[in-house]
Amino acid sequence: MVSSAAATSSNFPSSYSSSFKDLGSSSSVSTSFNLKLKRATRNSKPISCSRQTLPFPKQLQQSISSKTASPTKEKEKVSTLSPPATEKPLPQQRWNLLQKTAAMALDAVETALVSHERQHPLPKTADPRVQIAGNFSPVPEQPVHHALPVAGKIPKCIEGVYVRNGANPLYEPVAGHHLFDGDGMIHAVQFKDGSASYACRFTETNRLAQEKALGRPIFPKAIGELHGHSGIARLLLYYARGLFGIVDGSQGMGVANAGLVFFNNRLLAMSEDDLPYEVRITPSGDLKTVGRYDFNGQLKSTMIAHPKVDPVSGELFALSYDVIQKPYLKYFRFNPDGKKSPDVEIPVEEPTIMHDFAITENFVVIPDQQVVFKLSEMIRGGSPVIYDKNKVSRFGILDKNANDASGIRWIEAPECFCFHLWNAWEEPETNELVVIGSCMTPADSIFNECDESLKSVLSEIRLNLKTGKSTRRPIISDAEQVNLEAGMVNRNKLGRKTQFAYLALAEPWPKVSGFAKVDLSTGEVNKYIYGDQRFGGEPLFLPGDPNSEREDDGYILAFVYDEKEWKSELQIVNAMNLKLEASIKLPSRVPYGFHGTFINSKDLRKQA
Repeated sequence: MVSSAAATSSNFPSSYSSSFKDLGSSSSVSTSFNLKLKRATRNSKPISCSRQTLPFPKQLQQSISSKTASPTKEKEKVSTLSPPATEKPLPQQRWNLLQKTAAMALDAVETALVSHERQHPLPKTADPRVQIAGNFSPVPEQPVHHALPVAGKIPKCIEGVYVRNGANPLYEPVAGHHLFDGDGMIHAVQFKDGSASYACRFTETNRLAQEKALGRPIFPKAIGELHGHSGIARLLLYYARGLFGIVDGSQGMGVANAGLVFFNNRLLAMSEDDLPYEVRITPSGDLKTVGRYDFNGQLKSTMIAHPKVDPVSGELFALSYDVIQKPYLKYFRFNPDGKKSPDVEIPVEEPTIMHDFAITENFVVIPDQQVVFKLSEMIRGGSPVIYDKNKVSRFGILDKNANDASGIRWIEAPECFCFHLWNAWEEPETNELVVIGSCMTPADSIFNECDESLKSVLSEIRLNLKTGKSTRRPIISDAEQVNLEAGMVNRNKLGRKTQFAYLALAEPWPKVSGFAKVDLSTGEVNKYIYGDQRFGGEPLFLPGDPNSEREDDGYILAFVYDEKEWKSELQIVNAMNLKLEASIKLPSRVPYGFHGTFINSKDLRKQA
């Protein structure tokens, strides 16, 4: 998502400039963004974008003594993040003369590159003043805060930890930045004996650790920076730094900011550009990164951010895609004990951007859609992520236990792009698979700037195994059509026919004004609205009584931010009647983020 928060013509949005203030510590790496902004307005050229003309600092972020930083009196503080006092010594102290010389030369090249980039307009999808403005802007880590104020009463059945992932850049961007580029941060609310605690921590990825040690961003940003000729230059800079040992990408360069899954007694944080990272929840409710997790040496490739846990078998199903070399797409699974199957190479002609997929009782459903990766587009000055109008979208249907792709069936579904698939199931009486997803147009609008407003239509897609044909229909009537994006079904019903889906009301786009409980068979929509100038993110459905015959017996958990009061809370809503049960006041702001999960107290006690 991108933020539509406006800025004045003479300053950055206040929430953006303040968001890099709170993140700092007393180390020498950063200082108040306001100090940099004042300097920038004196010796910088304004850069125009499609929304406004704003001054933009010419220099890269420099290490400035903490003595220059002064406490802010703003209501909502934000900051340039500083490495903690316990960080490792800067690697420059161990560099040889060749490395030091190379580092200086490459830094000079980067400075010239950034100076050149700032003479040209940034698209909204790469402009940090748009992408991380308002409550999309970053926050500092928070240690555990116990005994949080609660309005209402927390249901007795809610015992465990709600965790939600999101993108939270550690350092002020020096050039282009897309929301998806931010470093992964997990927000955790622990429920114990009717009380609640809160903490948020960065997932300590290999990328983050190296940038902390260097004191600035140095890895290329996959969406915000890798476009056009400057994107090629940034890739060359990265490879040159790697050649001289200035950075090390051999242990991954992902941000682990999108998905979360609890599997085989481990909480895994994921983004599809890397292996998962294992994060441990401490008894007090804090978060501690264990490290990059390869399932004891079994996983050799990346894993997408939406693996699926079958609620009956306990198996985990996943995909891996590569945008550079074949095989472009692989499928694999893990048994409940974490033993991996052999990779199944899925035949696709070109690298497809694949964020999600679906499972049924017996099959996996793999989308091969029209948003593709073409590196050659950068040579022509564009983004490598494009909408290919000549390609026909299709779904591949493969047996869950397949050892190769010889039995895969492809069924075309023209002009269908679903960033997320909410569920799928089999209907043997008609020989069809039913797929529930939100079909988005324009398909690449998340990645590339366009004039057309995004539309996300909750749809039922039927794949007929006998005829090899597909049909698609909107689930909600035209009169009630709203953008629905981010959410889930009852996870105990995943892969089986479900009546309800709980989805974010992504309006006014890209903000989320509430959530909708949608009856997938009738199209009936019941809405829960957060209120005036109150917005949230993905609603999480938490099943209540496991013996209940009602699919909607449970609760919706959602972070809600009040833009008037500049405060966040976690709301607990009864999923059957959409009545607010409890609201937990949080000690700090929670930015709008991505996906989450709930780990019950029984599973927490079994953590590896």
